[in-house]
Amino acid sequence: MTKYRNRREAGQILGVHLEKELRKKELTKPLVLGLPRGGIPVAFEVAAVLRCALDVIVTRKLGVPGHAELACGAIGPDGVEILDQRLVSECGITDKQISDIVARESVELTRRQELYRTGLGPLNLSGRDVILVDDGIATGATMMAAAASVKKCGAKMIVVAVPVAPDDGAARLGGIANIYLCPYQPAYFSSVGEWYDDFTQTSDAEVLHLLQLAKNRNISSPEIPQSPVSQSPTPLQCQ
Repeated sequence: MTKYRNRREAGQILGVHLEKELRKKELTKPLVLGLPRGGIPVAFEVAAVLRCALDVIVTRKLGVPGHAELACGAIGPDGVEILDQRLVSECGITDKQISDIVARESVELTRRQELYRTGLGPLNLSGRDVILVDDGIATGATMMAAAASVKKCGAKMIVVAVPVAPDDGAARLGGIANIYLCPYQPAYFSSVGEWYDDFTQTSDAEVLHLLQLAKNRNISSPEIPQSPVSQSPTPLQCQ
């Protein structure tokens, strides 16, 4: 069983795969949007490989009561709400519980939006091609919320790109993405973190640091050198 060393390596490898795919689709200069927090280190490297701008789109998982790591849905900007009705029914989650979870997670979503996008205003995606990047897909709820949000904001083409996901990852997104790319799709999948050697939680400080680095990088030089890892990615195999 081969793993990514960390999110940075995962992003470099994902970026190379994306570069080949986008060239075939003749997509140039899309906007890379990372899902915080863990998706930002991945998205930072993807944006470097593609020589694209990086921004952030905030979503929040709606955890099943008593099993917070299991997502029964997710929320995104502008009131976007995604629910897994099958799971909600199976777990007997009431409308009141959903309302309470949404209210609680909305507070954190607002906090993160205000922190990560201070002074930037709403995303303007009208007619733009966007690449949504996270460190992986488990249930797919947060990525679905992100895709629904950018579609609501007028995105023309939605690309979903993640380093690792279950082999039915595309199906979990319900066809909301125009392009789905995942270089590593193990048949036996229980969590995103199991496919990384280092899956240390990403902090707010790291998110802000990488967003600022990306901003400075785009201002100072349109030609971004690729790292040695991104030039020669090691193929990942599931054993």
